[in-house]
Amino acid sequence: MIDSISNYLKQYKLHVIGVVILFYIVGVIGIATSQTLFIALFPFALVLSFLTMLLCDSSVFSGRVIAGFTLIFFLSILFEVIGVNTHQIFGSYNYGEALGIKVLNTPLLIGLNWVMLVYSSASLTQKVFGDNWLSVLVASGMMVVYDLVLEQVAPLLKMWSWDQGVVPFKNYLDWFIIALLFQAILKLMKIKSDNSVASVIFVCQFVFFVAILILIK
Repeated sequence: MIDSISNYLKQYKLHVIGVVILFYIVGVIGIATSQTLFIALFPFALVLSFLTMLLCDSSVFSGRVIAGFTLIFFLSILFEVIGVNTHQIFGSYNYGEALGIKVLNTPLLIGLNWVMLVYSSASLTQKVFGDNWLSVLVASGMMVVYDLVLEQVAPLLKMWSWDQGVVPFKNYLDWFIIALLFQAILKLMKIKSDNSVASVIFVCQFVFFVAILILIK
């Protein structure tokens, strides 16, 4: 069943990419015109993007890939729980309500987001640099650049906020270290990605946050 869906989506890959781009354009317009409604829909948009990404590559449903994704998910939740409750990782911050259900002051969706960012950035860099350690390093750097923009937008979208409104340098350093760890997990577990839709989702999300920053800050 999953293989059939994946093959169908691959057959109409350009159509799927077009829908993904349109989806994020509508999101930008929605945030700019009806901020409260679209912030409430943000968790659903995140899950939908994640599922679309997965369904476009049936190989992610293999035992090895599921194990890798699960490891990244739980490690990211662990780091975030430690970070938000002790401020020893990332810095002093608190989550808002926009990302949904929380466990120990940490939204479960943040783990899903880490998995999606790691996989989609790896998909993008592997197309350019191949499946090697340079790709791991570049993908980790891309995730930090992504976070540079995200940190400016997150408080506006009620995702999280920083004490005194200041994002410390420690946050970006820790982001890079953790991103490097997660990218290394993909590499060491031989999880390769040839997923054009995942690459497009990474770019669309980055452009989405840049647009939001311009429109509503």
